[in-house]
Amino acid sequence: MAEHERQTVAASEADPTNLSSKAGQGERLAEGERPGADGAAPDRPEVSQPSLGLLGWLRWIWRQLTSMRVALMLLLLLAVAALPGSFIPQTPQDPAAVTDFRTDHPALAPWLDRLGFFDVYSSVWFAAIYLMLFTSLIGCIVPRVATHWRALRARPPRVPRRFDRFPAKRSVLLAEDADTVEAAVLRRLKGRYRAAVTDRGITAERGYLRETGNIVFHLALVGVLVSFAAGQLYSYRGQAVVVEGESFANSVVDYDSFDPGTFFDSGDLEPFTFTLDELRSEFTVDAQARGFGADVTVTEPGGGTHRDTIVPNEPMNAGGANVYLSGNGYAPRLTVRDGAGETAFSGTVPFLPEDDVYTSRGVVKVPDVSGGQEQIGLTGALLPTAVVEPDGSGAHSVHPQPNAPLLVLTLWAGDLGLDEGVPQNVYVLDTDEMRQVYEEREDGSPGLAETGQQPVTLFIEPGQTVQLPEGLGSVSWDGLPRFAALDLRYDPSLPYLLGSSIAAMLGLFASLFVPRRRLWVRLEPAAGGRTRLTSAALARGDDPGLGRELDRVVEAAGTPVQNEETDTKGTSR
Repeated sequence: MAEHERQTVAASEADPTNLSSKAGQGERLAEGERPGADGAAPDRPEVSQPSLGLLGWLRWIWRQLTSMRVALMLLLLLAVAALPGSFIPQTPQDPAAVTDFRTDHPALAPWLDRLGFFDVYSSVWFAAIYLMLFTSLIGCIVPRVATHWRALRARPPRVPRRFDRFPAKRSVLLAEDADTVEAAVLRRLKGRYRAAVTDRGITAERGYLRETGNIVFHLALVGVLVSFAAGQLYSYRGQAVVVEGESFANSVVDYDSFDPGTFFDSGDLEPFTFTLDELRSEFTVDAQARGFGADVTVTEPGGGTHRDTIVPNEPMNAGGANVYLSGNGYAPRLTVRDGAGETAFSGTVPFLPEDDVYTSRGVVKVPDVSGGQEQIGLTGALLPTAVVEPDGSGAHSVHPQPNAPLLVLTLWAGDLGLDEGVPQNVYVLDTDEMRQVYEEREDGSPGLAETGQQPVTLFIEPGQTVQLPEGLGSVSWDGLPRFAALDLRYDPSLPYLLGSSIAAMLGLFASLFVPRRRLWVRLEPAAGGRTRLTSAALARGDDPGLGRELDRVVEAAGTPVQNEETDTKGTSR
């Protein structure tokens, strides 16, 4: 009857000649609507929409921000925003590379600096995306946790009146009585389903772990974000070059570069030390690297000592910090005397490798000269296995091992600029206030700018002392130890970041692979103490194993009566 009335109303609205439709128009006119100028249609009153107001707009923005669609968009946007940090040098990680980038791109660098691309992860726009994603995830999770908690405490859904509309259904006559069958079904469902017995039959449900996994996944994402933020705030990272036989103390003054987190106090550095006993390196005949290892003796804050070895990708832990071997090379031990014969410099100078055969570049700065003499600067290359051209025009290295080491240096004199208080790169010589020293060519042929002179080039071998022209002094090569370039990182958030990442993976697996199923069983007594069992099952989404699961429940319920036929869909014939 209700269906007939709905059809009648629909027909009346569709047919303008229908009496009931005309009557409805008359009622609307009676309520105050006026016919139009042509008498064909009435003028409808204007509908005024209520204003959202500030609170309404805030609710709308909150709903958009906490939607799953926006959360996914923000996650993708965060990944895109992090890309510039992979292609553009970052000031906290490599300030020297940033300086080189500014020199090579003078027009582009100021714009990148204004936009924060030299420190992407501390920029305002990256932090804004980060905070919005964090807020969006929290807004998504809290309501879902409450809903899921109520679902866990609720009873399974009631048994439907009819089973014929479900995709998986079974009907079978069992030899056991209803109580026995009911007990067998409950035993089969126990531990797998939340089951309850109602006046309509047995209802059971499983798969709550799917939603639990989904919530765990989102909570773990929040954990990853929080751990990452905490790592940026409370961690530190530093680089140091340590030469064989020398020691490193975990204090700011011993670092070549030190980048603390926002809330990290350098006074909290653990006071451990270690000495680089030996740096081992192995190369094949064709100069291919076979392995590296730095043997160190570590002194812990409590005074205990132990030996350890640092190899690439296997850091050493000391004082809570991981110590990585990031590079190695040679640090020739030099002694420079000034024109008065006084020792102006004595120590090791790391030369940085620049190719596979360890052709290394370095700078020696000698500011402490006496008698008003000009300061000295030496730049050049270290060749571990040097081969000099027959005509003496040049030299190059053919192997990384120090089989025939040679230093090739050029000489500068003047003001090194160290007294101006401006930090300098120890591997770069500032020649703005210096002059290159020249000497007469031996063959008397015209040299640079046809002055008959050529730049001074020093060829020094280990154990050799070379006199400098113009009475500037001498340079002695006393030894060739190796150095280790170490990267020290302290991040207290790493265990939490690892745990959150593992939890995210487990939650994702549960949300993808745990099936959500509902199952119902109705028992009806039959003649001869038998029981008619009808059952049905329903899954959320595509579940190929739903039918097999229902079969296992029916098989565990009891013994089917012989000659009782059931079709493949589970309905009795």
